Amino acid sequence: MIALDTLDTAGVEGLDGLAGRRVAVAMSGGVDSSVVAALAHAAGAEVVGVTLQLYGGGATPSRPGACCAGADIRDARAVADRMGFAHYVIDMEARFQDSVIQHFADSYAAGRTPVPCVECNKTVKFHDLLDLARSLGAEALLTGHYVRRIEGADGPELHRGRDPAKDQSYFLWATTQAQLDYLRFPLGGLEKRRVRSLADTLGLVVANKPDSQDICFVGGGDYAAIVERLHPELAAGGEIVDAAGRVLGRHAGIHKFTVGQRRGLELGGATEPLYVTAIDAEAARVIVGPRTALAVGAAVLEDCNRLGAWAGQVEAKVRSLAALAPAHVEDTTLVFDTPQQGVAPGQAAVLYAGSRVLGGGVIARTRAPLTN
Repeated sequence: MIALDTLDTAGVEGLDGLAGRRVAVAMSGGVDSSVVAALAHAAGAEVVGVTLQLYGGGATPSRPGACCAGADIRDARAVADRMGFAHYVIDMEARFQDSVIQHFADSYAAGRTPVPCVECNKTVKFHDLLDLARSLGAEALLTGHYVRRIEGADGPELHRGRDPAKDQSYFLWATTQAQLDYLRFPLGGLEKRRVRSLADTLGLVVANKPDSQDICFVGGGDYAAIVERLHPELAAGGEIVDAAGRVLGRHAGIHKFTVGQRRGLELGGATEPLYVTAIDAEAARVIVGPRTALAVGAAVLEDCNRLGAWAGQVEAKVRSLAALAPAHVEDTTLVFDTPQQGVAPGQAAVLYAGSRVLGGGVIARTRAPLTN
């Protein structure tokens, strides 16, 4: 067994005091969670690796960008076998189908743009897996997420990961305070290159394995096929109209569009670039307009989770790759200091104070900017 003090662990967090204690590690079969499990084992913890088989019946060959199925499960087991700790595979396919994939399809059918990673973390991973970890007698659940858990005056706080290119805090806004008390994120203070270097030093077979990308359960990027399988009525398509209701063309399904989108409209007669400004699911209509029509002054949030006070100025991220936008909160309405574009119902709005995650909510609807 490799001792922790023989490794360069500068920046690794959350491993203090684990020696002799049982911990569970969520293992997806990727390099990040494998390094977390190996580090916890090297720290002297009694590690129980847990892999959730989420789709594919456990037999689907791995593909770049996937996780939690097929070869990924075998990779997780190989890491556990090499390091010498227990590893369990739990069949959660039915739960994942109901809580994540069905929600994904239902959201598109309702004219929304969902964030399936949020739903997965909120339900399968940080609810079901956390309960399983406790049932195994684990004192903490460790994951490979690039976020930081920092002790504050009132208890643990959730912060952005140190590596901005890998920060996953946008997808973890729904983590509750009780869950945060139990969770540990050892990689939050590291850059990805350091994690791969540690994997190589530890001799892990996944050291050079590609990162998971996009939506894990969508093969070949064809998310529309999954939505149509669960909502075949969407394939009938409908009208593309302007703000006044004038018909400009037809579309092949509202689930193929999101607010802010330009590509795929195929409106040859337009005299200026047009963007999706709204989706009317009941009428199966895609509403389009000029770029100026995308401006949003406020977003009403639902299903909110608070990890800190929503008072005074905050910064908000309204898409995973969006820049932080200065704003303030009035009850559950996020009011932007300057109008924002591409704010889509169904996406998450995550609030920050510096690096700290204050929580967030799902964007239910938006409001146009106030006029002077």
